[in-house]
Amino acid sequence: QVQLVESGGGLVQAGGSLRLSCAASGRTFDNYAVGWFRQAPGKEREFVASHAWIGGTTYYRGSAKGRFTISRDNAKNTVYLQMNSLKPEDAAVYYCAARTYNPYASYNAWDYDAWGQGTQVTVSS
Repeated sequence: QVQLVESGGGLVQAGGSLRLSCAASGRTFDNYAVGWFRQAPGKEREFVASHAWIGGTTYYRGSAKGRFTISRDNAKNTVYLQMNSLKPEDAAVYYCAARTYNPYASYNAWDYDAWGQGTQVTVSS
């Protein structure tokens, strides 16, 4: 069983940056894909970015391309989401997720079997 703990959320002005971190414990970080999702009040949880174990392939939602970067440090069992040029519409609770039995990335929340508790990102205009 893997446990995920996010950190790094907070309040930032539009145009600013934040780096979210997700630390994994309970199992090694090897051989599984990780992802970031977000959920704003009254909206469905949506995919933000994912990072495969196989080949290190990354995927992003369209609005995140060019602004967000997902990366992982396997030695530290940590995955990051660097968010630049933040917009008010990026405000949400951000969740880290892992496919602990699959090394391939996915856009679908139901493909992930481990989730963190979330970290709030607020962007002021």
